[in-house]
Amino acid sequence: MTTADFPGIAPRVSRTAFTAAAARAAHLLVDAGPIVFSDTLAAALLGERAEELLAYHHLHGTHPVLAGARAQAVCRSRFTEDRLLRANSGIDQYVILGAGLDSFAYREVSARFRVFEVDRSATQAAKRELLEGAGVAVPASVTFVPVDFEADPLRERLVQSGLDPFRPVFVSWLGVTMYLTRKAILATLTDLGGFAPGSQIVTDHLLPAELRDEAGNGYAEAVAPVAAEQGEPWRTFLSPAEVAGLLREAGFEVVEQAGQRESVDARLWNRTDALRPAALSALVHARIPDRPGMAGSGT
Repeated sequence: MTTADFPGIAPRVSRTAFTAAAARAAHLLVDAGPIVFSDTLAAALLGERAEELLAYHHLHGTHPVLAGARAQAVCRSRFTEDRLLRANSGIDQYVILGAGLDSFAYREVSARFRVFEVDRSATQAAKRELLEGAGVAVPASVTFVPVDFEADPLRERLVQSGLDPFRPVFVSWLGVTMYLTRKAILATLTDLGGFAPGSQIVTDHLLPAELRDEAGNGYAEAVAPVAAEQGEPWRTFLSPAEVAGLLREAGFEVVEQAGQRESVDARLWNRTDALRPAALSALVHARIPDRPGMAGSGT
């Protein structure tokens, strides 16, 4: 499937945004439970292609690649939103980098947050059309921040869009780092490292082959060539130690790191369906430490 299969809106949205949303939607339709993550708007955001995209999961839901895609999508979303929603975080500014078809801002769970969705302007325009087509209103708490990640100063654009740089912010950066160079990853993290102490980030990264298990390598061998052929090649694979090093260099301290299996409650893996954890990717949660002499930052 290529973007040619998605006339109109789809060429403006990356293929991975559609496949990730389809994986989150399909989890509620295909997998037997327990539910890892409930994205009740994902199917609606697929627009007129929902039936077609979800048919792959309905017909071939036990295929390792499709089951692997669902596991990856729901685990990283669950891990991220669990940390965002912790009652003691004290953070009400949420930045979603590469927001794509993320639905957080349009679900009730977002009520106490001001959400900044960061993506290419064309992607954002397409998402607005999909939201309108689904009858989903854009709340006043949402700000779309159009950014060319290769040219625009990210932190500056966010502040210009209304983000308060003197209060902590929570950033999610999911499903993106594998498409960037190590230099670009560090540049973005360094930019984010200029936010207020107490700010937090959750991001994910693909593991190098030597750290993947059989399921992880099987998924990578099946999906990586297709991604490259469709113009979204995987460029960077990082070990947990390498990611921690990049974060420290950018001014963060690591709070926790987790593989797919450890990213959610162990009881969620007591399953009768095809969903299984794989050593394919990992997640990291980090924060900007308080500066010497400063009072607590609200985290």
